Amino acid sequence: MRIIHKLLIGGILLTSFNALATLESWQGESKRQIMDFVSSAVDPSNELFVPVAERIAVFDNDGTLWAEQPMYFQAIYAIDYIKKNAKDNPKWRDVPMINDILNGTAKDKQYDVKEILQMVMLSHGGMNTDQFSSQVGAWLATAKHPKTGLKYNEMIYQPMVELLTYLRENDFKTYIVSGGGVEFMRVWASDVYGIPPEQIIGSTVKTEYVVNGGKPQIMRKPEMDFLDDKAGKPVNINRIIGRKPVIAVGNSDGDREMLEWSTSGEGARLGILIHHTDSEREWAYDKDSHVGRLDQALNQAKRENWLVVDMKNDWLSVFKAASGKTN
Repeated sequence: MRIIHKLLIGGILLTSFNALATLESWQGESKRQIMDFVSSAVDPSNELFVPVAERIAVFDNDGTLWAEQPMYFQAIYAIDYIKKNAKDNPKWRDVPMINDILNGTAKDKQYDVKEILQMVMLSHGGMNTDQFSSQVGAWLATAKHPKTGLKYNEMIYQPMVELLTYLRENDFKTYIVSGGGVEFMRVWASDVYGIPPEQIIGSTVKTEYVVNGGKPQIMRKPEMDFLDDKAGKPVNINRIIGRKPVIAVGNSDGDREMLEWSTSGEGARLGILIHHTDSEREWAYDKDSHVGRLDQALNQAKRENWLVVDMKNDWLSVFKAASGKTN
């Protein structure tokens, strides 16, 4: 790994490399290091060559591929769903966080992960998978972000879409490995990222197979099955993909173990952290944020020579709206 990054920092550029895609929204050292790494990985004559079958790249979603402020978008969906359906589910008020949401006092309090998960599970369970997908799709079609006015599935990072395309055109297989719900992401993520559903990995609720009225269904229970966050990410990658990634990209301490494990292997390895430094076009936050906290991973990036992308200085644009215009 140290040899890899000495080569990258030294500015070695292999002229035999010819990519179809370009990183148009990138500039500076981050762009150069990414392109140098990929050029080495795809050149059979290079000592850092990576066979096609081993070219696995994993990406976090929240804060890495799309925005995550002022709170995770799936949590916003859950809150909207609860407000819309609370009258039909009076027992929801027994959950303190939901009661606070309905009383309008939630913004004044802090909740731990367990309380947030309880809120999300209640709003996501008790229905079959088709019903859940339909409800998420309907929400995405109308809900808009309070700061940008964009639909939530328009708050996708243009530079990251370019990076995904760039890697795929160089025979990398791209996966999402997110703490977000896998079925929530599969409703929309394939369309905006070009990543098929089977390559989207995330947290799961417990499900069961039932036959209702002669119709087979997968029913969702209001119980957590697997939390795909922190140490859960490398566990799930190993279980589902079966290969150690060559490239791992995240933005928070929740991605630290994924980057640590992915870059610990032999041969060419690249860890990337997206650092939110742009308060004008997006948000600026790291160790003091309750969403996407970046502290331990940022310190480890210095020790491990992970590439830290400065959003303000390294990205020429941030969001790409449905119109195709970037800002």
